Amino acid sequence: MKILFNLSGRQMVWLVLTLMAMVTIVAVGWVRQEAAAPISPSEFTVEMSIKQIAPRINVTNKNLARELGLSLDVSKKKPVKTLGVTQEELDHAIEHLLGHREATLKYYIIAALALFGLVYLVRLGRPDGSPVTERKTWYPRWPYVAALVLAVAIGGFALGKSPNPMESAVKVFKSLVGLYPSIAVKLGAFAFFAILAVVGNKLICGWVCPFGALQELIYHIPILRNLKKRKIPFMVSNILRGTLFVVALLLLFGIVGGRKGFVIYHFVNPFNLFNLDIETVSVGATILVMLVVSFGFYRPFCQFICPFGFMSWLLERLSIFRVKIDHDRCNECGACTVACPLDAAKDRVAGKAFPADCFSCTRCLNICPKDAIHYEFVGKKAQPE
Repeated sequence: MKILFNLSGRQMVWLVLTLMAMVTIVAVGWVRQEAAAPISPSEFTVEMSIKQIAPRINVTNKNLARELGLSLDVSKKKPVKTLGVTQEELDHAIEHLLGHREATLKYYIIAALALFGLVYLVRLGRPDGSPVTERKTWYPRWPYVAALVLAVAIGGFALGKSPNPMESAVKVFKSLVGLYPSIAVKLGAFAFFAILAVVGNKLICGWVCPFGALQELIYHIPILRNLKKRKIPFMVSNILRGTLFVVALLLLFGIVGGRKGFVIYHFVNPFNLFNLDIETVSVGATILVMLVVSFGFYRPFCQFICPFGFMSWLLERLSIFRVKIDHDRCNECGACTVACPLDAAKDRVAGKAFPADCFSCTRCLNICPKDAIHYEFVGKKAQPE
């Protein structure tokens, strides 16, 4: 809490206004969430047709047919029991689809946490006027850890898996093959996450994503320190992540496999953890492996699998606020490279056009003895020494 006493008067104003804005954002979301009518699987029976059920749970006829294990061109007007569907199968399918129904409040929680993360990174982490000799007191870890805990507890387990960045990316493409009734709605959800990623460099992934936050918290546990010094080359992880993304699209559109609507990410979706709904062995294995590996390696799911992680890496080129290296001050001592859990700092020092993912984790921001690293507006000019 020492940092609170070191903040300038202007920074205290920023802190108070930010907290007030966060409370207001969440309050608005709470009111909107309360106004939304819940849907129960018990409302639907096998006497009903796909055409009657699908619109009420906001999916297309094809999506419901696929979820029931039926052909996409099956009759949508017949009672589903005549198609061989049991009540238990119908209930399970609807529960799964409703599990993807987005909690309106969650968008507001995400926006509030992202706002806090951005203000902390840009204005509050480093007390005004603090000399470089006191840099070890800058950007203490507890505000970041507190945001991560809230992301997991509230944005994850309390409010369920949807919405989340990964599904927002996948659902846009699912809409294009007819699995959702409105592509505009899914584009809007994706745009929400994408805009947050552009405002602050991968801010949504680094500070707000529930599964990303859970991996980050596990990585924080002070064990396997020697293993954590080993970093997977970014070229390796990004090629694997990008290849999976391309393969997933080829399968989804039926270009490969001939089964249009097949979603490979359903089988490796760790966000099911937050609904306590481990649908398949592959989902359970993904969750277990990624969390165990997180003890020794940084955010393995984000590095190797997440489609939004891949897309937001591309969006990093547009980020308005980001980690910047003052190359006039930098003497390439390597301190930031050691502190960074990925190749992000090393690539930025080297001036690479497409550096490794930066999750805005703050680790490099108090490490540089030359004060050459800052989190700031991309157009801000370096200050003279």
